[in-house]
Amino acid sequence: MATGGAAPSAAPADDGATVVGEHRPRRRVLDLAVRSPVLAGVVHARLVLPPGWSRDASRTWPVLWLLHGSGAGHTAWTDHGEVEDLTEDGDVIVVMPDGGRCGNYTDWWNRGDGGAPKWETFHLAELRQILERGYRAGTQRAVAGNGTGGMGALAYAARHRGLFRAAASFSGPVHTLHRDPGGLDVADLVELAVAIAEPARDWTDVWGDPDEQRVVWRQHNPFDLADRLAGVHLHVSAGDGRPGPYDPRPGTAHDVVEALAGTVSREFAGKLKKLGIPISTHFYRGTHTWPYWRRELRAALPALLAAIG
Repeated sequence: MATGGAAPSAAPADDGATVVGEHRPRRRVLDLAVRSPVLAGVVHARLVLPPGWSRDASRTWPVLWLLHGSGAGHTAWTDHGEVEDLTEDGDVIVVMPDGGRCGNYTDWWNRGDGGAPKWETFHLAELRQILERGYRAGTQRAVAGNGTGGMGALAYAARHRGLFRAAASFSGPVHTLHRDPGGLDVADLVELAVAIAEPARDWTDVWGDPDEQRVVWRQHNPFDLADRLAGVHLHVSAGDGRPGPYDPRPGTAHDVVEALAGTVSREFAGKLKKLGIPISTHFYRGTHTWPYWRRELRAALPALLAAIG
């Protein structure tokens, strides 16, 4: 079933953000177009709906937020992650918002001036309010993501204590201030993502320079916010960058991005354990690719749903 057109009347967010269009490409998939003041434009979110969902239902449903990585968009998890199949019998609304091709799940610093884009405010204020007011989204929430979305998932859970009951990162750069004098830093990934996706922008518009604006970086770094995650069900996983069971043979090169994700994920998990905060982990041989993230979501999903069920 594919339907499209103007959205039905739905309560806007506090700042006036509102749904301006809906499209239903499949029975359980609903795409929203949202006019966002904090992003200064129209952006999209995809919902995977549970069996029996209705906007007029007397009940609400728990919500799983799934965040995409750099260079992707709001359809990534349904295009590549088998989310519809994995949640076919689930009593949950899955929310997959656009996070920008290099949005970094943050309100950009913009040299201290603020202003658009404000991805964190769009997700956790505007879109959340719209979903809770017009789409039967409840207040039991979990959040997970791959790549930059994994970093965003843990940052959101830490920066907004009590908003999420569970959080998971799959191959996320979860220690943004990690330094490797002889190799790749997370700051290098931020610079590269902005250069590719928004070449007219300066990459330091995101959080500033990691040395000069170190306080700003620490305010958004899951590693530095680790103590704020007590009470949240936590999971991290990542590969080591070596070709693994889902990589083609022969000729798959060592994946330096995944190797970095593995290093910082281990550092993050180690800090949690030192703080006495429980966390489950899975570290494996593999690369920064979708076959691994599908597997990792499938493995993590039961615990994520149990935390909000």
